Amino acid sequence: SRTLPSHACGTAIGGARPHAPNPMPLDDSSCSPAYNYGCSSTPSKGRIRRRSENDEAGNYSDRLIPSRAGSNLETGLALLEDAAADGGATGSQDASSRENTGGPSSTLRGQLLRNEVLGLPGGSPTAETPEVMGLRPADRYNLFRFQPDTRVCPNDPFTLSPVPFHNSELFNTPRKVPRKISKVPFKVLDAPQLQDDFYLNLVDWSSTNFLCVGLSSCVYLWNACTSRVTKLCDLGAEDTVTSVSWTQRGAHLAVGTNKGEVQIWDSSQGRKLRTMTGHRGRVGAMAWNGPILSTGSRDHNILHRDVREERHFCSRLTGHRQEVCGLKWSYDEQQLASGGNDNKLCVWDLRSTTATRKFHQHQAAVKAIAWSPHQRGLLASGGGTADRCIRFWNTVNNTLLSCVDTGSQVCNLSWSKNVNEIVSTHGYSLNQIIVWKYPSMSEVITLTGHTFRVLYLAVSPDGQTIVTGAGDETLRFWNVFPGTKSASGSGLASALPFSHTIR
Repeated sequence: SRTLPSHACGTAIGGARPHAPNPMPLDDSSCSPAYNYGCSSTPSKGRIRRRSENDEAGNYSDRLIPSRAGSNLETGLALLEDAAADGGATGSQDASSRENTGGPSSTLRGQLLRNEVLGLPGGSPTAETPEVMGLRPADRYNLFRFQPDTRVCPNDPFTLSPVPFHNSELFNTPRKVPRKISKVPFKVLDAPQLQDDFYLNLVDWSSTNFLCVGLSSCVYLWNACTSRVTKLCDLGAEDTVTSVSWTQRGAHLAVGTNKGEVQIWDSSQGRKLRTMTGHRGRVGAMAWNGPILSTGSRDHNILHRDVREERHFCSRLTGHRQEVCGLKWSYDEQQLASGGNDNKLCVWDLRSTTATRKFHQHQAAVKAIAWSPHQRGLLASGGGTADRCIRFWNTVNNTLLSCVDTGSQVCNLSWSKNVNEIVSTHGYSLNQIIVWKYPSMSEVITLTGHTFRVLYLAVSPDGQTIVTGAGDETLRFWNVFPGTKSASGSGLASALPFSHTIR
């Protein structure tokens, strides 16, 4: 059979195959060890040699096209130089040896090839590194491979990425897109005669998506789905609304009055169910715990009322020396937090009539109270004008966790149900709304727009939208928190029709 000379193999490496009418297998005796592409040791006559069991997979190809991705050029170059230094015995090896052992000029050329072309570090071209020793084949020297290597080479000189290999993991991880929060409210409602009183709670949002607002002696309901406003009740000229609070299921509404009465209304039928007494002053704070309604008054007392019983209240809590202006039940319904104008924060157990914990660190009235829905026993409280601080408490071991000076009066606090963030509204002198990231307490965003103290705050049932009220007689709606599932068009802003007045 007719065999090709060794220089024909070199022509095939460049990508141009020599024209032959009858291709025949190559003879291994005429090929250089460095350019051994699976040549047969003996010429075959008209038949293609089958692979033996000792042949390595991936070293054979029918086109003889090398793959740069699967070739280790640094190792192959060192192996070529080692083969040239050995002297070689065959004719093709002698030609290769004479080409690679040309004295100092050949050595310098090899170093330049390493540094300039391949981007490899300099050094002795014949130095045998542990990598070369570990990758050296036992019976052949292959400079090129004809199948891509699936392994990632950290020092690939032919990579197209401008990023070094050790930094590529930073780009493989998807970057978290920062949340966009609009600094302007998407909806503004007029609320005439909305009182500018720090100790009142006149806005609440039900789980059925109804917003309740107390305006002077009247209570109005605003349907967030249809933007329809209905008048629930009118107390007359002799009384005013001082607080409102929805039940957890959102069907019934408690209305506190300036005379010290508490009225229970059925919002779906628009009728009053009962009136409960017991306080000698206005009822400025209320909180539901199932069928139990807790009310705080200017008479310094807190009353627990079971609306299923005929009697007006079932227990009385005495712990404050001035008006009670803040009440909140914990999410596990086992602890009640109360704040008063005496600068005290008290924590009560469900079946206890004495305060189990009292905190005296605030220097002003404590109206802003919020329990964390993410961590049991985590309580946040805010002080008035003389205090200006938000403090975080661990009610399990009675410790103060942290304190943040906000620079202005803290009027309301509310945790997000979807993320570990808290929103605060402020009065003198900045009149702003701030969203904080807990526990770092870094400001996510600061919202402005109210010209009076932001005294009222409520959160929508989906936890994305907040509504704020102020003495400027406006209610402003803001999208500040993300939803449980981020989807375009979700949230209250895309579903609300636009109406410009609450009555």
